[in-house]
Amino acid sequence: MHSKDWQKTDFDDSYDAAEQKFLELICSLTKVSIQGYDKHRNVIYWNDSSEDIYGYSRDEALGQKLEALIIPPPMRAEVLRLHSQWLEQGIPIPSAQLPLMHKDGSTVHVFSSHVMLKTHTDSPEMFCIDIDLSEQHAATEKLAQMASTDLLTGLPNRRHLETTLQSRITSAALAKEQFALLFLDLDMFKEVNDSLGHSWGDELLRGVALRLQQCLAGKGLITRFGGDEFVVVSDALDEAGAALLAEKLTHCFHDAFELGGENVRITLSVGISMFPGDGNEAGDLLKNADLAMYDAKAKGRNRYEFFSAALSEQLQEVRTLSAQLHESLVNNEFELLYQPQFDLMTGTITACEALLRWHPAHGGENVSPAVFIPLAERTDLIVQIGRWVMQQACGQVKRWQKKGINLRVDINVSARELVEPDYFARLDACRLSHGLTPQDIGIELTENILIKADNDVLEALKQQRQKGVEISIDDFGVGYSSLSYLRQFPVSHLKIDRTFLKDAPSKAYDSALMEAIVNVGHKLDLLIVAEGVETEEQARYCKELKVEYAQGYLFAKPLTVDAFEALFAKTSRGNQ
Repeated sequence: MHSKDWQKTDFDDSYDAAEQKFLELICSLTKVSIQGYDKHRNVIYWNDSSEDIYGYSRDEALGQKLEALIIPPPMRAEVLRLHSQWLEQGIPIPSAQLPLMHKDGSTVHVFSSHVMLKTHTDSPEMFCIDIDLSEQHAATEKLAQMASTDLLTGLPNRRHLETTLQSRITSAALAKEQFALLFLDLDMFKEVNDSLGHSWGDELLRGVALRLQQCLAGKGLITRFGGDEFVVVSDALDEAGAALLAEKLTHCFHDAFELGGENVRITLSVGISMFPGDGNEAGDLLKNADLAMYDAKAKGRNRYEFFSAALSEQLQEVRTLSAQLHESLVNNEFELLYQPQFDLMTGTITACEALLRWHPAHGGENVSPAVFIPLAERTDLIVQIGRWVMQQACGQVKRWQKKGINLRVDINVSARELVEPDYFARLDACRLSHGLTPQDIGIELTENILIKADNDVLEALKQQRQKGVEISIDDFGVGYSSLSYLRQFPVSHLKIDRTFLKDAPSKAYDSALMEAIVNVGHKLDLLIVAEGVETEEQARYCKELKVEYAQGYLFAKPLTVDAFEALFAKTSRGNQ
């Protein structure tokens, strides 16, 4: 039987023309279910689309109750109330999107409208017009899933985390239970990504996501927060349980990841915040776990740390210091001191290192470079400070030359400065503007910076060296400590870190290391500078090894301009 055969004996043939045209119009629509019910809600009409949408044939549906057929149990009482209200009070049932029920028990999403016919008789009939929204609902769900899913790893994303976390907080508060939030960051991921390429970096992130899921085994929520950061929201756990979970997660990364035939090892730094002790809001828990994660990185990586009030105070001090540091150049709070390098054979000053000092305008003690330089390196502030140092050093060299003091001043260059595309052009321009030669301003770089430098930086350094610029490797031995790297870099001086010299005169092992470094340096035609010379015994030992230059408190601390000039005049007279 077709939908156009709606005229049946159980229909009243007295429908007026308007009602017939209405039914013909509605019944001609595809994906529109038309159902008719008598005043007792028994099915009296069931069109073809109703069969398609709800799964019941016409024969199965006719005579069945509306509420038993397609209304989900939780909705039935409300449907009966609305139908009764319409019949008795004339209040129509409002149109709405409804989740109705298929024959197989699945949900059918429709937009449902209702029309009451024969309202002037004792046998009113309700017709339901349901538009199938299954495709639209599926598309909406797909979009919602895409919006809350990280497309690379398939894990829930940050948006999903923030929504879910707030819900987790609410439920934990009602249950008066604790739970842990773990902020995970991959150690050295950037280096792996840069060396293998972004495609393999993406593959590594997918592997990390899978391993975390396997490790967590469904006990909590794992999400990709962004980049190489992941967040775990645990089931109910106290601090001891959170520590065990963090240990388990870090242990899961002991095995290497296979990427393109290579075994890549990577570790985790984990920060933990606890609800409710470390925050009652999602943002606070995330922020505090993130701070604890950075604390874990600062303490050596491949470990976990809990957030604490003491850590918060420490970080607040750092933030305050960082804010003050940004005003330092404007307030003229920096000063350059100069530590001389002595020729061990002649006892004369041959060069000096410019060392930055910060005297905060708010008063109090001076801040150690070991504290403020890393703060500056996290932002572009180190570039601005580096430009100030370059200008000050060039100006000081020129002023000394006018006084007859002809010395090279070496300036320290950070990795952040070195990758600035115009760094060496600015160095050339600064020397030129002060009437200096390339030999007047040297640069000091750590070995780690050189090893990580790309070909463009190395080529620019070679050009500087060819012009006559003295290039020193500073603090040699505390980084990669590989002598084989030395022949690859355009350097002129090797500055041996103080830790190698400290016990070398008296301990065989330290002496062997010191001698090896000096011998290889000389074989590569490098000039050797011993840093941290503090005793006469160390100075004699360096002379025996034929170390050319020494720098340290035995000879002089970092000096102001006036003190340096006085020392230079004294040593010059003593060698005449």
